[in-house]
Amino acid sequence: MRQAEVTRNTLETKISVRIDLDGTGKGTLDTGVAFFDHMLDQIVRHGLIDLDIRCEGDTYIDDHHTVEDVGITLGQAFAKAIGDKKGLRRYGHAYVPLDEALTRVVVDFSGRPGLHYFVDYTRARIGNFDVDLAREFFQGFVNHAGVTVHIDNLRGENAHHQCESVFKAFARAVRMAAEPDERAAGTIPSTKGAL
Repeated sequence: MRQAEVTRNTLETKISVRIDLDGTGKGTLDTGVAFFDHMLDQIVRHGLIDLDIRCEGDTYIDDHHTVEDVGITLGQAFAKAIGDKKGLRRYGHAYVPLDEALTRVVVDFSGRPGLHYFVDYTRARIGNFDVDLAREFFQGFVNHAGVTVHIDNLRGENAHHQCESVFKAFARAVRMAAEPDERAAGTIPSTKGAL
């Protein structure tokens, strides 16, 4: 079963994550940051991942610690749920439009963390959400999931559309990369024999 539970408690945040990579796209998301919950819901629904995330964070300071630490904890849960990577497809990619916005995301469950993030938002905030925090989420995720992720927003005029197309494309790419590859069952998808 490709499931995991992870908790992370610091002086800044208290987070619990439960994940099922072979779910049906159901989740309970309560981070205290409404727009961020909306973005995480894109991962749930478009990644077909069952995901429960609860976070109590110091949002009275700002949302930075909450968003970054959820990325860290979700990355840890992903790594635990993926396991030894035998039979894993490993690579995934997606192009996702949202009205005028278009984003490409490419994912490699390589065991090597790397984020290449190119999103030129048309404004600095979406409601109360600082768009810089989206990058912080993905950085925390890749560092702790051990994946390489390339995110390119190819066009967009509305910052909400840009951000949502990023999360949707990420969800689709991760879904593809995390799928079992029936033709490669029981093997590590690397010439090294290890990931």
